[in-house]
Amino acid sequence: MDPWLKEVAGTAYLLLPLVGGAAAHGLCMRHGWLGALARPIDAGRTWRGRPIFGKSKTFRGPVAVAAGSAAVWALQRGPLHALPALAGLELADYATLPGAWLAALAGAAAEIAELPNSFAKRRLGIAPSATTSGPLSVLFYVWDQTDLLLGYWLALAWALPPTPLRIAASLTIALALHPFLTLIGYLLRMRPTAR
Repeated sequence: MDPWLKEVAGTAYLLLPLVGGAAAHGLCMRHGWLGALARPIDAGRTWRGRPIFGKSKTFRGPVAVAAGSAAVWALQRGPLHALPALAGLELADYATLPGAWLAALAGAAAEIAELPNSFAKRRLGIAPSATTSGPLSVLFYVWDQTDLLLGYWLALAWALPPTPLRIAASLTIALALHPFLTLIGYLLRMRPTAR
């Protein structure tokens, strides 16, 4: 496989735990699982008369995404690693990488990395999952689709270095797939909006 293509495919494979995390969070939202954690991180506090993050950012999010990410990572390091075709996609030998705790940390960090976006939106009076118009709409659209990558890469960085190609590939993949996965989550009643 061409080295450039292998990096892109490997990056897509590396992002797979985030899909597991999103699925776990969606299932929790749909079925009310981990209900004790479905409390807003900002505890309903406001800053300058507006919510800090809003009621949609709960403690359940980082916990559920961590669990789902860890489960997929465990599969990638275990039975999927034994399949030569999938092992060939790995950016490093997954069997030598840290265990599921690293993916749990990365999944939780990805979810927490969405908080600055929510904070900025609340300052501008934009409701959770809502959009704005004008030049800010493009900025928030891109930010909405890619904010989780910052936390994910920060957590994984010491085990798998985030090269410029890996960052570019992950941004492209997130921009292309995140809206589609969000729509699927909405259609499956795993999230309240299609955005």
